[in-house]
Amino acid sequence: MRLRPSSFHRSLVAGALALTAVLSGAPIAQAIPATAPAFRGGPVTGCLDQSIVGTVEEQRLSRGVNGGPSVPAEILRRSGFDRQVDLFTQLLCRVPSRQAAATLVRTQGEALWRTATQRAQRAPHGTDALPATDDRGLYWARISMALALRQWQPAFGLGTTERANLIRAFEYASRGITSTRFTPGVRKILVTGFDPFTLDADIRIGNPSGANALTLDGQRWRVNGTTYEIQTVMFPVRYTDFDESMVENALAPHYRPGPQHADLVMTASQGRVGIFDLEVFNGRRRSVSSIGDNNNLWGGGTISAPVVSPSMPAGPEWLTSSLPLARMAQTEVPPFRTRVNTSVLEIPAGETTPVRRPDGPTAGSIASEGTGGGYLSNEVAYRNTLQRDLLDPSMPAGHLHVPVLSFDLANKTAITDPTYEANRDAIVTGAHAILRSALS
Repeated sequence: MRLRPSSFHRSLVAGALALTAVLSGAPIAQAIPATAPAFRGGPVTGCLDQSIVGTVEEQRLSRGVNGGPSVPAEILRRSGFDRQVDLFTQLLCRVPSRQAAATLVRTQGEALWRTATQRAQRAPHGTDALPATDDRGLYWARISMALALRQWQPAFGLGTTERANLIRAFEYASRGITSTRFTPGVRKILVTGFDPFTLDADIRIGNPSGANALTLDGQRWRVNGTTYEIQTVMFPVRYTDFDESMVENALAPHYRPGPQHADLVMTASQGRVGIFDLEVFNGRRRSVSSIGDNNNLWGGGTISAPVVSPSMPAGPEWLTSSLPLARMAQTEVPPFRTRVNTSVLEIPAGETTPVRRPDGPTAGSIASEGTGGGYLSNEVAYRNTLQRDLLDPSMPAGHLHVPVLSFDLANKTAITDPTYEANRDAIVTGAHAILRSALS
């Protein structure tokens, strides 16, 4: 069953048509030829070279369970994002110049982010629509649109660097990074989330930290007589983007003085089963060797030989959260529990063997695992608190690990089930409550 177009989607299409007309210099009636396909149905492929193989992440778009039909395609259809992918591809095929392409990529990337955050905060249409808080539609739409950009064969020349810059601009826009603009007169809160990951183990999974970010973006809360505005961004589970300083580019503007200076910055990711972990100590190094990122690339480190990202700014081995952890840990988050986590894995000064320290690192040690591990969760926490130390040491900043989101054990093939939905909603509700406690 097709989902009924929302008023927002209809206005998006109208705006896109007008944008295309402006970019091409043609009247709106001529911007999309009469012979063009409608803005529904299958994607346009006339300007795409489908012999171009996408990234490992993009190649998963056709993957099903046990050889079945594409799970990403079903998620896109049931979340309504398939229409936005189709629209983007049609507009891309009609872009007349590099300048127009840059404008289209940014505006459609930001439109994708707005569509996702608005959907997350409203009841979706359609009898088989995925629930509002499902984060997976945004993820697979972004992957589909990035693949279209990679396969796009415009009428004008487009170099490798120019294409890479367009894809990068689309990534930033569709992750909320270019639209984290706070309004005057409120306290400003920045929260981050992550894409789904470990998709080779289960193509169906989502990431509740991403769902949390979508439900919070643009929200205004009144807490103890103070108005707080929340802006959010979503980070990829890819080492390359971290190596290219995406975290700093997203967060640093909100640590610097000025109207966009935040009052609290909390990064978040999916962590352990059944627990909200408030991570105390963030380690400088990467050490996970058991799993790769979403492009199946490894960070290069092990617990005995952890490594530092080539783009990491200078800083100490360990940094500490400045969030009000004790107060946040008192939050009721049924059916889960909260914990202030102080356990790290360090290589003590003058030694070579990693040692687990339940109460935090010792002087002069090398960081093998922060309290948040040795993967990108720990790294986003470290990069966040390093920006704090470099730009505004008084800022409350730190990292929250939300519980693992799981399917019903009996569900091996369906893209959702009541257990999965209830679990995600409980995690999002708990994350909201913990954030409120931080603001109290």
